[in-house]
Amino acid sequence: MFLQSLTRVFAALFFGTLLTVSSFAQTTTDDAYQGVRIEFPTGAQLRIENNFGDVAAEVWTDNYVYVTTTEGNVSRRSSVVMEKTSQGFVIRVVRRPGVSVAAAAPVVPINLTVKIPRSAHVEIAGRGGRITMRGIPASAKINSIAGDVNIEFLESPNADIAARSAKGVIESELPQLSSANGHVLQARLGTGTQPLGINTETGNITLSLASDSRGSIAEANNARPPDALGAEVTSKGAGTPAPALDSQEISEGDIIRVDSQLVTLNLSVIDRNTNRGLVGLTRSDFRLFENGTEQQILQFDSSSAPFDLLLLIDLSGSTRDVIKLIRAAALRFIDAARPSDRIGVITFAGQPTVISPLTLDRQVLRERVNAMDTARGDTKLYDATDFAVGQSLQDAKNPRRTAIILMSDGLDGSIPGVQGEGSKLPYRDLLAHVREFDGVLYTLWLNTEYEALSPLDTQPEAFDEGYDRMKEMADTGGGIFYEVERLEDLAGAYEKVVADLGTVYSLAYRPADKTRDRKWRAIRVSVARPAAVARGKRGYYAN
Repeated sequence: MFLQSLTRVFAALFFGTLLTVSSFAQTTTDDAYQGVRIEFPTGAQLRIENNFGDVAAEVWTDNYVYVTTTEGNVSRRSSVVMEKTSQGFVIRVVRRPGVSVAAAAPVVPINLTVKIPRSAHVEIAGRGGRITMRGIPASAKINSIAGDVNIEFLESPNADIAARSAKGVIESELPQLSSANGHVLQARLGTGTQPLGINTETGNITLSLASDSRGSIAEANNARPPDALGAEVTSKGAGTPAPALDSQEISEGDIIRVDSQLVTLNLSVIDRNTNRGLVGLTRSDFRLFENGTEQQILQFDSSSAPFDLLLLIDLSGSTRDVIKLIRAAALRFIDAARPSDRIGVITFAGQPTVISPLTLDRQVLRERVNAMDTARGDTKLYDATDFAVGQSLQDAKNPRRTAIILMSDGLDGSIPGVQGEGSKLPYRDLLAHVREFDGVLYTLWLNTEYEALSPLDTQPEAFDEGYDRMKEMADTGGGIFYEVERLEDLAGAYEKVVADLGTVYSLAYRPADKTRDRKWRAIRVSVARPAAVARGKRGYYAN
């Protein structure tokens, strides 16, 4: 039975089909077979999913993946499903069918332990269990809904960190990040050659540096390996300058900035005489000042550098006739974007839905946009925008400049005079998240105002508030606010956004003043061209 299972596993891995590993009994001796070994191609991708318990990942120097699972105190292979893809492998935890649990009995968690090669590009997804990673592979992306995330560095880190916990906190034992105590952290440590993205909704994030490696890597290399399963495979803001905002609008602990963090600016350069964007500028054309002191520009992306573009589309209350126009406008945007720009599509009403993740495949995008349909629920605009910001942090292994293009009438259900349930995230908290967003946020306000005939109708003051907030979101996000009076004009507005993005330059610098005094730091950028004006965020709070 066991040999037959091994044969099925080998065949499935070799031909790229799904496989389920057969179960094994509780371990009783030290020599008993403990787990599954998978030969792993250098630099391949590995996705790990466990919605039923904890994930413990450890980086080692061998070139294979070693997987074990425990259900209660019993080791079970039946809990693991593996799939070989063209890039690497997917490891997924499942519950065995046919096992009944008494209603009063607690659900036994299934915990997963995985040893990972250093060269792997890893993605780990969980629901409520703890996710721990000891050591950092070539790149790592960790997503959890409610579980805590613990990262332990085995050596001096060279990580480019983008971490976010919507309702939990981020804590650090690293000397470089000793002040970490908030919801958002972006920092580059050492050379920053190992991207690390972490996103959780309610869990806490902890970063630490091991006092010693506890011999984990050496022990792993000297340990008796299990039999091999499978053969080796060959294989940021542009637009109208943001006004200086009152520091009281930022809640304590919401924002983390560290000495090692680069400040990133996305800005477009306009000729004031023609109001047209200027392209072809170089780093030497720019001078950057913080509080009047010139800063050294450490990174520069020209206007031709590619973007990740996230279309965020409000479908609340949309009829099928309206959906047709929205689809047509989104298709115009896809056609107008540069071939090197990746595009993703998210729709929302009561909750956000990823219609298409970021991709260069225009045919796939068109098919998924054409399949968009009406969405249910009250308008939760702020929750959806925050979701999109979080999505932009997840692709740590392939970071690009990012722009979110939001289309909505601005009528979140939390605005007085709007019927229905609104966002859980308060508007001012969303602005704080947008202010810390390294990308650029464009907003397209769609006029849906009608005459209120009863107190149950949306009131005129609510339409005005929705308009004002959409404009403020674009100002805060360093983008441009567009008024779309008729839905038929939406496609043209999208094309204007694409044209403006083609004039956006990205600059990054490390502030000479490293004090974190929570004060506003004014940024000024001058361009060595006649009549040239740089438009973008004009400052940040040094928290």
